[in-house]
Amino acid sequence: MDQLLDKLEQLRGLPVLSGVALVILNFVVQLVAYALGAGTGEPSFLVFLFTDGNLLLHLGVIIGLLGVLLGDIL
Repeated sequence: MDQLLDKLEQLRGLPVLSGVALVILNFVVQLVAYALGAGTGEPSFLVFLFTDGNLLLHLGVIIGLLGVLLGDIL
């Protein structure tokens, strides 16, 4: 755990940037799903998580907020 905190201390903005990247990736996944017509028919559970469930969006926001909190602590 100490090694992880030492790495995060050197790269304070990494969790926030990875959170932003996940939010942007969610947007791209939504666009691709819309372009391919994923809304037609009954989607599988995995497709539902990435499109209607916005899994990447939620992970990105959580990681970004935790990154801000960890950046203040370190």
